[in-house]
Amino acid sequence: MAGTGSSILYSLLLFIVILSVQEMYRGKLASTELFTILGGFTSSLLFLVLLTFIGNFQEASGAKTGWGAVILAEAVALIAASTVHRVCITTCFLFSAGLLYEVNKLSGILLSKSESKARRH
Repeated sequence: MAGTGSSILYSLLLFIVILSVQEMYRGKLASTELFTILGGFTSSLLFLVLLTFIGNFQEASGAKTGWGAVILAEAVALIAASTVHRVCITTCFLFSAGLLYEVNKLSGILLSKSESKARRH
């Protein structure tokens, strides 16, 4: 499993790469309906990697992660989506809500597994 420091670095690099590619191809992403939905999906990926970056940074600094990190990451992703097309904002929000639900569910599963291992030993 990756450590906190390497996860911070990887998520920051992924954020920069995804944002750069999205801005390079924003004309293409705004050209058709399908590409506009794809633009919203790439913006939701920005949300996911930025949320990972913020969460790991707060964990490394000893701060408690909460809804503030989610709201900040979502705001940045929506701003990035707005540079492509107006519809990308809506699709980004919907995809981000789905990703947040899945990440929350996955973290709950992993937390329950780690707690059950701690109880056995």
